[in-house]
Amino acid sequence: MPLAKGLTPLILVVGMLLSMSGWALAEEGEATVAGALAERLAEEEGSLRDFYVAREGQPAWQEAETVTGFAAALRSLEADGLTPQDYRPDALVAGHRQVQAEGQTPAARARFDLQASRVLLAALRHLQRGKVDPHRIDPDWEVLIDAPPLDLAAVSRAVDAQRFEQAFALARPSAPPYERLRTGLARYRHIERQGGWPRLPQRQESLRPGDLHEDVPLLRERLAIIGELEVMVADLFAGADSGDAEPRRYDDALVEAVKRFQRRHLLEVDGIVGPRTREALNVPVGERIDQIRVNLERARWLLHGLPDSFVLVDIAGYRISYFRPDGRVWRSRIVVGRPYRRTPSLRSAITHLTLNPTWTVPPTILREDVLPKVRRDLGYLWREDLMVLGPSGQRLDPREVDWSRPGNIMLRQRPGPQNALGRVVLRFPNNHLVYLHDTPAQGLFASEQRAFSSGCIRVQGVLELAQHLFDDTGTPAHVASLVAEGATRNIHLERPVPVILHYWTVHPGEDGELVFRPDVYRRDATLLSALDRPLSG
Repeated sequence: MPLAKGLTPLILVVGMLLSMSGWALAEEGEATVAGALAERLAEEEGSLRDFYVAREGQPAWQEAETVTGFAAALRSLEADGLTPQDYRPDALVAGHRQVQAEGQTPAARARFDLQASRVLLAALRHLQRGKVDPHRIDPDWEVLIDAPPLDLAAVSRAVDAQRFEQAFALARPSAPPYERLRTGLARYRHIERQGGWPRLPQRQESLRPGDLHEDVPLLRERLAIIGELEVMVADLFAGADSGDAEPRRYDDALVEAVKRFQRRHLLEVDGIVGPRTREALNVPVGERIDQIRVNLERARWLLHGLPDSFVLVDIAGYRISYFRPDGRVWRSRIVVGRPYRRTPSLRSAITHLTLNPTWTVPPTILREDVLPKVRRDLGYLWREDLMVLGPSGQRLDPREVDWSRPGNIMLRQRPGPQNALGRVVLRFPNNHLVYLHDTPAQGLFASEQRAFSSGCIRVQGVLELAQHLFDDTGTPAHVASLVAEGATRNIHLERPVPVILHYWTVHPGEDGELVFRPDVYRRDATLLSALDRPLSG
């Protein structure tokens, strides 16, 4: 049988071990475990083979203490939001016990060794790249999972030392947000073990500062449990945190705690417990745990190989961050796509900027939004400063177009203060024709939840971001001066700047506390279902 490609080093190592260590074939012709491993690995490729090459052909899972320690470590993967039973730790222990008790052949021992190693490598792969393939649940996914090669020699040494947490740490994303999500998951699981939090009754009326209401003690307990209101348990129903003798009073301290809660859940920060705030307060702790687990999986897709300087678009958080080469971070608010015109997840690089852009109405917006308005009122074209262009770019008289069947026309908006793209567009290659841009509708940035666009990303303060990009890439341009000239022009950056568009419904805030966002695109349930689906085989 011909050797699998790349197996020669392993076979040579095993052969040397057999001749030098006394592990030669027994007189009866029975192979050793190492020899049986070599025979089976001749049929294997990829990380399993590479793991044993790193081990110089030696078995890893022959000692009971190693197997039981590994099983315990697999159970601890719950802390990463994974399901320990996917890796069948109890079956591993039982399988090893059976092999040892029956004194089975080296071939059987080799089979078990390979089985345990496959489990190890599956766990490491899930920690490093995620259990779920994002392409299977999102056909528009365009983000490369850029995890570095796993150091299998270091993994092998950790296994031999029975330091399995050390092996897992080699695979996990090292970025701080991942560890903060793990810490948050542990905290919310502790709350669940303590019985969770109380549920506020459904009410039509809002609870306002200064109100006297029977829901206030429950609200105080609810916020104290998650640390928004630091009071002793004995004081929860006594109003002792504010010195108010009336425990039903919605006092100033509780109002501030509600505002903190609203801020961490992307709600309007007004201190009023209305329907949306009450709904967020009543989300069960188990659902928050699942939300954190889903976002740990998203973190495993993204938080590898991040460049030192890049632009990060946080879709569900309605935020943009530019991590600059000097370590400073520029942050601002954004408007993203409506639920039926979602902003996609993707990874690309900003290559050039357009100043004083024109705007050609995209086909979907033309068909679904603009044409119905033009058919009702032709004056819409003049009010929006839209030119009508034919297939070759020639200008057409709108009065001569059959708007019931306009054919292959284009509508283009001239540069100016009312242009839909504003004064600056940041462009990056992608299959969705989305980009970052300015907007004349600045009032939209005042809302806490900002899914108002047709897929592209509107950026508050985009001129400042553009100037940072020019300065940091050595591109000789002054944005404000060029914009003031009024001419449409493209300026290419001296160096492309990486940009990542990603969707997080839980993310650590700047203070490390978890911020929960509404799942505006309804993506969490699909990912959770895939994450909880048992592994086959």
